[in-house]
Amino acid sequence: MEIPETNQTAGKPAPEHAIAPGAAPVLDDALRTGAAPGSGHAPIPETASVPDDVPQRETLANGTPVYITKSHRFGQDALLLAHFCGVRSRETVCDLGCGCGVIALRWHDRGHRGPCLAVELSPGAAALARRAAGEAGAAHITVQNCDLRDAKTLRPCAQTCSLVACNPPYFTGGILSPDPARAAARHTLSCTMEDVCAAAFLLLRDGGRLCVCQRPERLADVLCAMRAARIEPKRLQLVAARPEKAPWLVLIEGQKNRAPGLRVLPTFITTRADGTPSRKMLEIYGQAQERACQPEAE
Repeated sequence: MEIPETNQTAGKPAPEHAIAPGAAPVLDDALRTGAAPGSGHAPIPETASVPDDVPQRETLANGTPVYITKSHRFGQDALLLAHFCGVRSRETVCDLGCGCGVIALRWHDRGHRGPCLAVELSPGAAALARRAAGEAGAAHITVQNCDLRDAKTLRPCAQTCSLVACNPPYFTGGILSPDPARAAARHTLSCTMEDVCAAAFLLLRDGGRLCVCQRPERLADVLCAMRAARIEPKRLQLVAARPEKAPWLVLIEGQKNRAPGLRVLPTFITTRADGTPSRKMLEIYGQAQERACQPEAE
């Protein structure tokens, strides 16, 4: 699955508050004491300090590397989205705005071996994803440095994907970060939900799935953009730190050219009463038993 490369300079790194997979003591301490600034939501632990532009190596549960920099990191939301997708082992998939590649690499870490296209606007982030995929021997992952808004560039892969995932920018307004990479990550400067849905509709087979994550206050935007692009919302799950807390994330799945009918799943709880990660979160972090990628249906 190959599409032409472009020379874009703005990118979508992952959120500022990144996770060190497998770092249980750091994770537990952060969950007990900290939260995303100003959110009032679930704490999102940070990795150790990352020097500017110096790649640091993280390792997923089964040994797959992920390279991050100060500008291109990943957070709890990316891991939750990768898990929510329920990717099958041999299906053709795509991660739009892949950043450092953590979603595609997490799929690989859990056993996915089908064709995987990882699209990223930032040359620096794409290089990190390509490096990790090469080191992992993940020849089935193709990292392309291109703009998801360019339909001409994506057209060679039209109607080939069973699944498209995207962790899009969350904010439509507010104060922009002075770091252009972080500003692009958090604000819809180079990618709107309408852009994501249009690209997904082009890439997906009939009945194929688009999975995204977003802040709950933007849920209506996601549902409206999906339906306008003929991607019908079919599955929704809220994520909260505790049952009594307001959700801080929503996961949504839509299907191309399908009839209405939305299934709402039980809220995903990330922490226990004592502040330690829930069993489901430990599964996602690879610190408890979790099912690998689902085999292809007979």
